[in-house]
Amino acid sequence: MPKNKTQKKKILSDLGSKISQAKTAVFVNFSGIPVKEINTLRTDGKKQGVSYTVTKKTLFKKALAEAGFKDVSNDSFKGEIAAIVSISDDIVPAKLVHNFAKTQEKMKILGGIFSGKMVGAPEIVALAQLPSKDELLAKMVGSLASPLSGFVRVLQGNLRGLVYALNSIKEKKSV
Repeated sequence: MPKNKTQKKKILSDLGSKISQAKTAVFVNFSGIPVKEINTLRTDGKKQGVSYTVTKKTLFKKALAEAGFKDVSNDSFKGEIAAIVSISDDIVPAKLVHNFAKTQEKMKILGGIFSGKMVGAPEIVALAQLPSKDELLAKMVGSLASPLSGFVRVLQGNLRGLVYALNSIKEKKSV
């Protein structure tokens, strides 16, 4: 059923505001993927603070133009288009889509928005392969803890050596 002008304006303003506020947005072609699989992607995205929006290409291009991305060509978007948008995290949308595309060959990453600039599919894939914030924090803590634990082991080694020497002196005197 076709949408009237007010419905289209609401969709346009909602999508435009999401795109203009987004830290990262990933655009995909999801043609041929079963609805059940798309719904699992949507629920996984909601758990991670990501929205999944499907709209007509004409409204999508208008929303991009309103958000300041006027140089989008008609050849950029083919098939059924969805936007996966995150306002809070830079990497989550790219990781989510990249991992989903590994299981669904029909999912094609078309490009996206990162740090206020339009980027292509290779940049989105490269972004998806970066470690997450939690992984980076864990690596940093491990790097900081490693020299400390080595220092503790060195100190324990000296104490252990002293204990062994005292035990051997004790054994020699008791014999």
